[in-house]
Amino acid sequence: MPTLYHPDILHVAGAGLPGAALLVGDDGTVVRTVAAEELGRVAGQARLVRLPQQALLPAIANVHSHAFQRLFRGRAEGRRAGGDTFWTWREQMYRAAAFADPEQMYAIARAVYLEMLQAGTALVGEFHYVHRDRDGRRYSDPNALAEAVIAAAQSLGMRITLLRSAYFRAGFGLEPHPGQQRFYEQPEEYLAHLDALASAHAGDALVQVGAAPHSIRAVPLAEFAPIADWTRSHGRPMHLHISEQPAENAACLREYGATPVTLLDGAGLLDGATTLVHAIHITEEEMARVAAAGATICSCPTTERNLGDGIFPADWAARHGVRIAFGSDSQAQIHPFEDARQLEYHLRLRDGERGVLDGSVREGWKQREPIGQALLAAMTRNGYRSLGVAGGALEAGQPADFFTLRLDDLALLGTGAADLAEQVVFSASPAAVDAVYVQGRPLLEQGRHPEADAIHAAYRAVQREFLQG
Repeated sequence: MPTLYHPDILHVAGAGLPGAALLVGDDGTVVRTVAAEELGRVAGQARLVRLPQQALLPAIANVHSHAFQRLFRGRAEGRRAGGDTFWTWREQMYRAAAFADPEQMYAIARAVYLEMLQAGTALVGEFHYVHRDRDGRRYSDPNALAEAVIAAAQSLGMRITLLRSAYFRAGFGLEPHPGQQRFYEQPEEYLAHLDALASAHAGDALVQVGAAPHSIRAVPLAEFAPIADWTRSHGRPMHLHISEQPAENAACLREYGATPVTLLDGAGLLDGATTLVHAIHITEEEMARVAAAGATICSCPTTERNLGDGIFPADWAARHGVRIAFGSDSQAQIHPFEDARQLEYHLRLRDGERGVLDGSVREGWKQREPIGQALLAAMTRNGYRSLGVAGGALEAGQPADFFTLRLDDLALLGTGAADLAEQVVFSASPAAVDAVYVQGRPLLEQGRHPEADAIHAAYRAVQREFLQG
């Protein structure tokens, strides 16, 4: 028997529908939306789950995560901690990267993913680049750490796209860095290990595997093409960091005579399965190139302001119709609603005006959705697409991945169907999240996961060991 989920407000197809319900089949996929006037007839043919004082929305996708970086949250914020620039902050990151074995990585990732789940997230894109043991040697299973991260997501019931990262050099013309010894692989072994990981999870409905050439500074141009060829032949996503810092652009210019976006696009290495992470320091002409390639940009506003990276030109993206998605990146904070609103707020501070991204009232913009709906789509629909997973919109035939928000939460009191998207994006917090479902299966109910206590205890033990080291 199918299940009929009946909240006070259902958000589908870019609109809040009062009194409507979502019909989900036994296989965990969406059958259709049931209008308020149909409920009496359909309710007798389905198991009814009433969700009073709740709004039901498509689940959130966290497109860019480095789970292990949770270890030093709040511990590299001042100059005394070596956190004055992105480049000094990396030294703190290397210490964390040098620490975790597979068992510890599992405990760290479980805590990170639980925090994501409690914020309405059902799908995580883990940009994974720690491959070797603490001495830089290959594990007997070269994917041992990747498997630990995947197992962490599986233990919670979440979806994961494991973006296995290629890291072949320390940077443009640089000698190997000791802090990166766990990252390095040779190009041929990287592709072999990537292929093995993808094959191992070929039949897993909740696990996707993609490629992640870390950046043009870590993967020379000649080595990009085989990775892009692999993703295209296997129908997998490809993600990479790009133009996060002006220094990266300058070094790329010295080596190749072009900045990263122009270089990769000119080589035919960008397409609709590509996601560029950050893309802060690019020109509008390069943004037009991204749009023409059909690529997505993943913005990480919390990390980008935490590291002083700069402001992502989201207005250029909207003008040219580039899809935007979001990621928590360094785990300085896991708050998808905050990330979405900061994409707009950063531009308000820059320009001294409001509603910068409201494409519905701007002539000539390819992004025509009202601001709240556009940002909500970036959190959901665009994220799923970026990670190569069906879903994110609760359309017929899609997996029933959704979350609910308590409308009696103080931050959301008075929210109506007409303004639901704006209220969620600009006012909600993870505290209002009540339930998260994946493929029609509840993972979080009344804000609680059954494994929460065990996850907390295991993470505390790992954190203590890290701080004592």
